[in-house]
Amino acid sequence: MTIPIYQVDAFTDKLFGGNPAAVCPLSEWPDTSVMQNIATENNLSETAFFVKNDSFFHLRWFTPKVEVDLCGHATLASGHVLFNHLGHPGNEILFRSQSGPLKVLRNKDLLTLDFPASNYEPVSRTESLAKALGAKPSEVFKSRDYLVLFPDEKTIVELQPELELLKKFDVLGIIVTAPGERSDFVSRFFAPSVGINEDPVTGSAHTTLVPFWANKLRKNKLHAYQLSGRGGELFCELAGDRVHISGKAVTYLEGEISI
Repeated sequence: MTIPIYQVDAFTDKLFGGNPAAVCPLSEWPDTSVMQNIATENNLSETAFFVKNDSFFHLRWFTPKVEVDLCGHATLASGHVLFNHLGHPGNEILFRSQSGPLKVLRNKDLLTLDFPASNYEPVSRTESLAKALGAKPSEVFKSRDYLVLFPDEKTIVELQPELELLKKFDVLGIIVTAPGERSDFVSRFFAPSVGINEDPVTGSAHTTLVPFWANKLRKNKLHAYQLSGRGGELFCELAGDRVHISGKAVTYLEGEISI
């Protein structure tokens, strides 16, 4: 059994930037354990698998440890593969996923994710969260992840969280964010409990970040940076109960998995 594989750097226009994702087009679904083993072997934050089904593609994502219900950069990477390597016609791709219908739209070399916006609720600032992050937050909110607000970009850059402590929280990941110096906002994302100590660029986190900052800044179009070592730039818009997240992508490799 052979499976095509592409590795794509998402949310960047240069190799070795943004967030690398593996993408595996399939003709039919193998056992879930096979996909999990491939994701573990790839050891990237996400590996995406998709199968064509009439007018849409069924899409799934795996970290090195678990299957997740939403991933932005691997969806962007999947759209890039379909448009640039598999000859998908037109400028729109419809995916079906555990998070419902998702779209990738193409405008020249810019790809836009159309994702559901996430709701969030304020929670009490806990000493344990401040201890794990090594700094006291201004506010804390919860959606799928914790969204932790700090006063400035410098604090976000200098955070050195204790990853073993972050594993103990009952969320998929921890988003830290602050107003940006050259953008509307900046962020970082930690998810050690699912095998991702720090994710380079996290599209799914922006389904919470965008409505949060749109409300805070009273504007729907937002420019964002994720301040990981690789870094990533995102162009975002709140559109009702949907979030549009745009970026570029480049192919790093094409290959074949033999099983």
